[in-house]
Formats: sequence, structure tokens, C-alpha cells
Amino acid sequence: MIDGPYFVLTLVGVLGTGLVAGVFCGFSTFVMRGLAALPPSRGVAAMQAINVTAVRPAFMLVFTGSAVVCVVIAVVTFVLWPDEGTAELLVGSGLYLFGVFGLTVVANVPRNNALARMEPDTPEAAAYWPTYVREWTMWNHVRTIASAAAAVFYVLALT
Repeated sequence: MIDGPYFVLTLVGVLGTGLVAGVFCGFSTFVMRGLAALPPSRGVAAMQAINVTAVRPAFMLVFTGSAVVCVVIAVVTFVLWPDEGTAELLVGSGLYLFGVFGLTVVANVPRNNALARMEPDTPEAAAYWPTYVREWTMWNHVRTIASAAAAVFYVLALT
């Protein structure tokens, strides 16, 4: 069984990846649906405001802090190569680093940046909005599952 500081580190990994999964789950299950139900100009304006607020310290500490913890867990696992939990720790780290952090960089952020460049009341924004909602939400579903799965794998490593 994992113990000592390594146990605490893994527990922090469970907490961080689980919190991020919860935020993403909320977006996938009701926030994006609510925004999609608004007229496009209001949905675009609301999402633009959300995207500005999301990059503030409260969320970024959990989101990027979890990525850092996952990197540390992966490195420590490679160095120590524990008798138990090795595969689970590496899979959990990979799920978060690639399926959440990496996917955010290559799928969600570019869509957010494209939306940020638009004026909410323009025909361009109204035309882009349904595509944005569909594609952003689809990738967010993947991020939700990857983050929740990372938390599960970390828990499995602790058992």
C-alpha cells in the first residue's frame, strides 16, 4: 500500500482531479444547455464572461495545480516504481495530463479564443454559436470523463 508523503500526494491528486471533473460535469450537464437556450447574442456574451472569469486564480489553481500534481505523481512513480499501484498512478496521471489538460489546450481554448474575438450581436457570432456549443461541449464531455477516470485510478492506487 502507498503510504507517507506519497499517499498524501496521491490523495491531493484524487481531490484535484475530482474537483475538476465536477466543474466540467456541471458545464456539460446544465451550464452549456442553459447558455444554448438563450438567444445567440446573450449566450455568446455570457460564455465570453465565463471564459474571462475561468482564468482567475480560484479555478486555475485547481486546474493547473492538478496538472502539476499529476506530473509529480508520474515522475515519483517512475523513480520509486512502487510494488503496488504503479499502473493506476501512471494511467491516472496520463488521463489528466492528456485527456484534460492537453485536450483543453488543443480543443477548448482555441474555440474560446475564436469566440472571444467576436462581437455578440453580429451575424458571425450568431452563426458560430451553435457550432461552438456543440463542439465545445463534446470535448468538455471527454474532459469530464478523463478527469473523473483519473480520480478513480488514483483511488484504486490507494486501495
